[in-house]
Amino acid sequence: MKIQNAEFVLSAAKAEQFLRDGRPEVAFVGRSNVGKSSLMNRLLGRKGLARTSSTPGRTQLVNYFLVNRKLYFVDLPGYGFAKASRADRERWARLMDQYFRRSADGKVLLVQLVDGKVGATALDVQAAEYFEDLGYQPLVVGTKIDKVPRSKRVRSLRAVNQDLDLPDDDGVLPVSAVSGEGIQQLWRRIQAFLEDDSEES
Repeated sequence: MKIQNAEFVLSAAKAEQFLRDGRPEVAFVGRSNVGKSSLMNRLLGRKGLARTSSTPGRTQLVNYFLVNRKLYFVDLPGYGFAKASRADRERWARLMDQYFRRSADGKVLLVQLVDGKVGATALDVQAAEYFEDLGYQPLVVGTKIDKVPRSKRVRSLRAVNQDLDLPDDDGVLPVSAVSGEGIQQLWRRIQAFLEDDSEES
């Protein structure tokens, strides 16, 4: 997809602020510091559009970015470790739950990011089970694949597939926001989702 324009639109702190204008959404979710913002910036060809940070837990709101005026990229708060109070973490968890339950209507492509170097953690497995219970079939993406030696990639990706109960022939998609590996393949999956959505509309 050619990116003609991409702009930040809104940070939602509560469910009443979620956008409901009929546009499809590509929602990025994963553990804190898994590389959501970096991957979004790479996909959109914008270095600083989505804020990146080396400090886990910086994304605390549901952030909407309008792409080509026809779809939203949604940057969701990371699950798991964050240097924040328990009350803040619980508030973020409620916000996430409200987003997923509101959005489970077929117009959301959920992209679950897993650290390709670390592999699927217990939190990733719990999140995948939660998404499945809500009726989602996430597209699982392995980030930071450039940090995994090529000699170990097949084994690492197979382990993620097994941990998340994904088929090897259509399992985790390896990508790198640094090298660009897998970016075109991810865009093809997003494009297929958009085409399916337009046919159903």
